[in-house]
Amino acid sequence: MSRIGNKVIAIPAGVEVTVLANNEIKVKGPKGELTRQFNELLGFEIEGAQITVTRPNEEKFTKAIHGTSRALLNNMIVGISDGYKRELEITGVGYRAAMQGNKLVISAGFSHPVEFDTPEGLTIEVPNQTTIIISGINKQIVGEFAANVRKVRPPEPYKGKGIRYKGEHVRRKEGKKAK
Repeated sequence: MSRIGNKVIAIPAGVEVTVLANNEIKVKGPKGELTRQFNELLGFEIEGAQITVTRPNEEKFTKAIHGTSRALLNNMIVGISDGYKRELEITGVGYRAAMQGNKLVISAGFSHPVEFDTPEGLTIEVPNQTTIIISGINKQIVGEFAANVRKVRPPEPYKGKGIRYKGEHVRRKEGKKAK
């Protein structure tokens, strides 16, 4: 029994959900519009301001795709109504970030600055040199871009220098001991 798949999704005011042919679902709201193709085995029933995802049988694959599809649809609705945001902090002497046009430029102790083009649908803000705010309506794209930025210089365990998510705890190790 899929506990996630059986949960009902509430549609907030101002969000419009449309089921098109071949289980393609279009979600339109105040922040934009998202479309996704779902597996044809599943059924989507819209009743008032709620959506129910149903499955035809109890096979292992169907059960697995049931919960996943419900979670993806819920993420689309939350993204359209509220949006997603990831904040990154940069720690280290000489480590900094800046926006140059639509490129994010990070100086993280390498011989060259690392540049990222802003993907379509994302907004990147750099309020100060040590903070990066990535926001958008697609949870997957926001999370993937934030992970790629963090991958430039992950926080190291001895001094804690690097790029980390806001609020992320980095386990610190003790250095060498003098005799």
